[in-house]
Amino acid sequence: MTVTTPKPRSAVPALTPSPRPRARDAAEDAGWPQLTEAVREAGRYPTRAEAEAVTRIVLTALGSHVTGDERVALAQALPREAGRLIASQIPAPHPLSAREFVDTVATHIDGSTPATARWDVSSVLNVLANRIGQSLTTRLLAQLPPGYALLFGRADLAPTA
Repeated sequence: MTVTTPKPRSAVPALTPSPRPRARDAAEDAGWPQLTEAVREAGRYPTRAEAEAVTRIVLTALGSHVTGDERVALAQALPREAGRLIASQIPAPHPLSAREFVDTVATHIDGSTPATARWDVSSVLNVLANRIGQSLTTRLLAQLPPGYALLFGRADLAPTA
């Protein structure tokens, strides 16, 4: 029988991030509480935890419906945690209509109805539109099926013939 003895491990020096990235991380991380607080205020949620849960669900759902350059731009325009929620989703094979999107969100929120889910989605997407600006919001809406504009707090005008 062969017996092997483990080799002694050499000590690996601890990696110490420079102060500048640490300050940047803190600033980016501070953006998440600001985002969820804005959602709490817009949606009139009683607690930040409820607003944060709704924000996570809506951003996760949105992340699977936004693709390409718009997805990258959206993830970069948001706080790091929100950007991760968007970027980590697998693109949906078929984009959902706005109503189907709201109904899907409703299935992920305890006690939700289509009406309360519409409120939740609109609360998050209105804050999102204000945060990312008109240009990126317009690009996102061009990529999504008709009907999403109202969820982002914009008029949904149909072209006339």
